[in-house]
Amino acid sequence: MATDSETQNPDPENPGTGPDRLLVRRILRYAPNALRDEWVNIGVLLFDERTGERRLRLIEDEEEFHRVRRLHPQADEFVLRRLRDTLESLFVAEGRVRDWKDGGGLAWLGEFAKIDQVLDSVLQIADPIGSRGTDLDAEMERLYADHVAVPRQPGRAGLPGSRGNLRAYCSQVFKQARLWDRLEKGVHASEFTFPGDPMRLDYSYRRNATRGFVQTLSVTRAPADAKLLAYTAKRVYERGNFAPEFTAVTDVPLEPGNDRHRFVRDTLGEAGVTPVPLGNFAVWVAKLKPLLQ
Repeated sequence: MATDSETQNPDPENPGTGPDRLLVRRILRYAPNALRDEWVNIGVLLFDERTGERRLRLIEDEEEFHRVRRLHPQADEFVLRRLRDTLESLFVAEGRVRDWKDGGGLAWLGEFAKIDQVLDSVLQIADPIGSRGTDLDAEMERLYADHVAVPRQPGRAGLPGSRGNLRAYCSQVFKQARLWDRLEKGVHASEFTFPGDPMRLDYSYRRNATRGFVQTLSVTRAPADAKLLAYTAKRVYERGNFAPEFTAVTDVPLEPGNDRHRFVRDTLGEAGVTPVPLGNFAVWVAKLKPLLQ
């Protein structure tokens, strides 16, 4: 297996342990035409060889799908948007593969190796490359930014980040507050809306009879996402057999005099979603923490 320069000289006595973990990455590529050697990176699979713990991240922002359409105008967007569910189903196909926490280890790799047959070879999986990191989630964010995220022009470096960047910050805050293990991540919206709904809610927590949901929202890049979140929140309030509460973490504060911000604030408010700007998120988590303990 090839290795990054940062993976040289691992601890020979305790590989994958200590301050750093020996991780393996595999880049996922979309290549719709088998006759042409043209592809675009669409995701990252990262796993720990020692434990089998894994992380999977695929494109989800409209800007990322636009990049795929620009490179491959005939791209099958339906397949791409359902790809995460397809891959996850392979990991646990027909109950043959147990989760790593239950002793399944790396057995799911056998199912993952069959992906080309399942997706008619539109997905390519790059050779494994080693990487070292102290945190699986932080390393995933770094790799995704380097290999998959839409490149930024130098002059735009100061613009607010994508939902991926927002999630990276939120995850860090939750971990520092020692709430990470109390959260559910990537909750299927289809549980509350309709089968096949591809939307996922970033985080969910439970306290007594209440179930809370936290969703990142890039007002600068995708204000229309507020309508998707509002629709989902309304369905949860209508169909949930629990007391729900929704929070939207926005990349910027919602200014009263800004029409776009007013649209987002009113759309969320009518659905019972509370907006929290990213700059206030750490304070919001500090208030939530005692309620979950």
